[in-house]
Amino acid sequence: MLDLTFTRRFSMGHRLIHGASESCALPHGHNEFVTVRLRATAPRPLDGAGNMVVSFQRAKGRWHRFVDDRLDHALQLSEDDPLLTWFRAHEPERARRIVVTPGDPTTELMACLMMAKLNALLDADGGVLRCAEITLQETPTNTVHYAGDPLDMLPTPRPPERCWWRRADDSISDS
Repeated sequence: MLDLTFTRRFSMGHRLIHGASESCALPHGHNEFVTVRLRATAPRPLDGAGNMVVSFQRAKGRWHRFVDDRLDHALQLSEDDPLLTWFRAHEPERARRIVVTPGDPTTELMACLMMAKLNALLDADGGVLRCAEITLQETPTNTVHYAGDPLDMLPTPRPPERCWWRRADDSISDS
């Protein structure tokens, strides 16, 4: 089976307020690498002419724009983080650059949210490809790999269809 694999680097900031560690409760940042492995939903032999599942440009273009335009240099905060309330009240323009997550924005959660978002984008592009695996490297020594349906791993807010990670748009929060 042919898989298409792409890596993108982005910088981010976050904080974890639900007990991970005291050092993680202070806002801090990482330079992360996200690698996705895409697989055809209906695999076929190469055709003897173009010989590709889809063009690399089509396969990675929309995803790379989302990472570059929405995730790079964004702040990731839990939906119940008091900093989010502060930004919405005092700096609403900057609040739009905050990735809002259900609970702490851990690497595990972000990997699943990103995979779900990528699958929504791929579905909107005709459903020819699906993300088979995602790898999110937070630091050179901390990496999360996930393969499977990310929706099985994510908290289920109500109504789930309104969650930003299920929409094929540039949203990074539900507000």
